[in-house]
Amino acid sequence: MKIKPLYDRVVIETIEEESKTSGGLIIPDIAKDKPKTGKVIARGPGYYTESGTLIQLDVKEGDTVLFSKTAGTETKLDGRTYLVMKESELIGILEE
Repeated sequence: MKIKPLYDRVVIETIEEESKTSGGLIIPDIAKDKPKTGKVIARGPGYYTESGTLIQLDVKEGDTVLFSKTAGTETKLDGRTYLVMKESELIGILEE
């Protein structure tokens, strides 16, 4: 099954944070923050202005993005967890 986002929405596969600190301490699952980075796996075509012009999204599939803890709607599909959010909820694109 696939998700095809509409308008200016993107589907993000979250990237898990390290479960150890730099000092080697293991962080229990309950103390971890919600992931704040993820990979774009699908995106909508963009949004339309009032005049009918299509504005395409800045992010593309495969981009690693940064988002806030409360952004998006969590959904499970084929045993995996994804976030669906508007592009405006993204903070930025992480470059290598």
